[in-house]
Amino acid sequence: MSTSYPKSKLNVLLLENISDEAVQEFRNNGYENITHLKTALTEDELVSRIANVHILGIRSKTHVTAKVLEAAKKLLAVGCFCIGTDQVDIGAAIRMGVVIFNAPYSNTRSVAELVIGAAIMLIRRIPEKNGLMHAGTWMKDARNSHELRGKTMGVVGYGNIGSQVSIMAESLGMKVVFYDTVKKLPLGNAVQAGSLADLLGIADIISIHTPGIASTANMINESTLAMCKQGAILINYARGEVADLGAVSRALGTGALSGAAIDVYPDEPAENGAAFSCALQQMPNVLLTPHIGGSTEEAQVNIGQDVSSKLVAFVDTGITTGSLSVPELSLPVQENTHRILHVHKNIPGVLSAINSELSLHNINILGQYLKTKDEIGYVVLDIDRKASREVADLLNKVKGTIKVRLLY
Repeated sequence: MSTSYPKSKLNVLLLENISDEAVQEFRNNGYENITHLKTALTEDELVSRIANVHILGIRSKTHVTAKVLEAAKKLLAVGCFCIGTDQVDIGAAIRMGVVIFNAPYSNTRSVAELVIGAAIMLIRRIPEKNGLMHAGTWMKDARNSHELRGKTMGVVGYGNIGSQVSIMAESLGMKVVFYDTVKKLPLGNAVQAGSLADLLGIADIISIHTPGIASTANMINESTLAMCKQGAILINYARGEVADLGAVSRALGTGALSGAAIDVYPDEPAENGAAFSCALQQMPNVLLTPHIGGSTEEAQVNIGQDVSSKLVAFVDTGITTGSLSVPELSLPVQENTHRILHVHKNIPGVLSAINSELSLHNINILGQYLKTKDEIGYVVLDIDRKASREVADLLNKVKGTIKVRLLY
């Protein structure tokens, strides 16, 4: 696809060692200026580099704040090569007409498998036995070691990952109860709990799969841990801010919890090899992993292909399927036309004003697509090839306009 702005001048910045599959996808589609870094960037570092970037790719450690977006004068889209997007100021992106994509399904299997693996290891008390063996002590003992079969898996957050954990747990003979803030259709024989307290009171294993937002901050704390079934196991592969690790440590010390697996932390090192500490180190029957829930080679390939293809589709054709900021719009490519993208505030009269402006200048519309969502509207216009490039300037004058782009 040939765009009005040469692809050789479009700058792609990929951070945090995003899969080579993503780089190849961009190259296969004619993008040449690709910077591929292994590390995350701080806010100030990103501000200093973002001015001429058209496409930004990140994972979970780089934060795209309002300050970053203000400095990103040419930014068209951000790809979050992961499930979560709470590292991006979506509100600011909406106000600036920047399209945000993520990969909501590509690594769900990787996380769900690790949750089940951790559940098996912890309920059999393998971390303790492994530690003793490495220290030279043989301790063959069945006390406090159990099977998953017949136990209750409590899933907190019944989204893409939580629901897959539910299916896998049930296939192992577990009962599944889940809690979510909205009513969800259960899969299999899972049952939705009426409250978090209800779930915590009956779950043998508690697996957290909530987003890292204000309402979930420290939801696992002294108070909620006191609601847990005695000897329960806690698994948090969601967001570090969700659990108070000091409170978890104390619950493990008293036996209120019999084990824990933690993959995410309130403060995580920015690079491999950096020092790390948390309240659960050196505790028995605790599995600590360095935010690798979705880090399998298969998942990274899938994510690289998924997000990069969404970014390419948007930049090349205006398709926004999967967008979290601009309304989702899938549309065909029309030959022998100019295509114009218009992002605007969702206020009355914008489409009428666009049509009036084009009609006033005798510009023929061959195709028109509109989608609105909350405070944002998105119009794609296919206009006659005879139309001047000045049409973008005309549409910028329409009240409520956020961003106009002449695509091809």
